[in-house]
Amino acid sequence: MSNLTEVLCLSASPHLQVFDRPLLKSLARHTPISQWEYQQTPDEPCSLDIALVLLHDYLKHGHQPIHLIGHGISGLLALLYAQRHPERVRSLTLLSVGAYPAVDWQAHYYAQRNLLPCSRQILLTRMVDMLFGYSSQPMTKALVKILGQELDDSLSPHSLVKCLSLAPIQVAVPLLVCGSVDDVVVAPHQLRSWQQYFSEDAESKLWVCPGGRYFFHYFYPQQTGEQILHFWKSLPSCRSSHSSEKLFLSSNSDSIAASVLVE
Repeated sequence: MSNLTEVLCLSASPHLQVFDRPLLKSLARHTPISQWEYQQTPDEPCSLDIALVLLHDYLKHGHQPIHLIGHGISGLLALLYAQRHPERVRSLTLLSVGAYPAVDWQAHYYAQRNLLPCSRQILLTRMVDMLFGYSSQPMTKALVKILGQELDDSLSPHSLVKCLSLAPIQVAVPLLVCGSVDDVVVAPHQLRSWQQYFSEDAESKLWVCPGGRYFFHYFYPQQTGEQILHFWKSLPSCRSSHSSEKLFLSSNSDSIAASVLVE
């Protein structure tokens, strides 16, 4: 695919991608960036393998390896892709993905749902406080709605019946792991655990944001973007993109206009 940019952000969370936008806009000031989206209908199975096949179908026509970025479940998808196709990945940036990469906010939600005699609404309200910190009542109500939609519609290996557990995965590509000091879903010790799985053959770095919880890249987009750009520049033979390659942002959507939408 000749028009594929050097940077690709994955989005397997249709209702949460709005929280990626500040970071993408920050990065877009320095380099063209595309976003690949995966969406499924309620009748389709939640399959990481299907998403990986479709992602590879999109990337296999590219002429050069790309920088992959993913947050949460999208980060897990990026990690699995880098493990399967390292020749296609220039670098991998994981946001809020611990060394045990299947642990995400939905895993926490279902664990609490099985332990506590609370309704879905009450638990989602608790999740808002956990993921975002204190919010006003109208904002909390809006965020509860978004999280509920995400539970119903997004790609996720977790359910009330079973939560997926994955062992740490080592990849042979340059790896940047980012998280927040106050995230209770992917706690700092889970981030630091990555260090024992960093590849000796590829550049790897860990950065912990001073705040922002699970969605730290939304609250600290400039600082997160600076860390990512610095990491890319530190890689050997890393070609810089030019501003003449224009980035188009859709004014009517939370996605990048260069993205591919799988339905």
